[in-house]
Amino acid sequence: MSPLSAPAPTTGISTDTSRLKSKDNLDAAGQKFEAVFTGMMLKSMRQAKLSDPLFDSKAIDTFTDMQDGLIAKSMAEHTPLGIGKAMTDFLAKSQSDINPAATDSPP
Repeated sequence: MSPLSAPAPTTGISTDTSRLKSKDNLDAAGQKFEAVFTGMMLKSMRQAKLSDPLFDSKAIDTFTDMQDGLIAKSMAEHTPLGIGKAMTDFLAKSQSDINPAATDSPP
């Protein structure tokens, strides 16, 4: 009779990092970063409150936050500010799989 071995504990975190070296994944991350940055900018602008609102309630604040999130996502997709592309370009420089110029340049 053989002893039963306990199954290896799983953490739910994949150790496969091959998907991280994809140009499409890097572009998607840049777009999401752009959306988060734009959302933070819109939220900061809303907090400035240059005047008192006519109707002020928690429901309107929640709706405004949801609306700003959708606007930020739409802006990142259609009219980006460029910060996501700058981040993507910076990260691509260190990945030779994505950036062929990185392998051609001398160290």
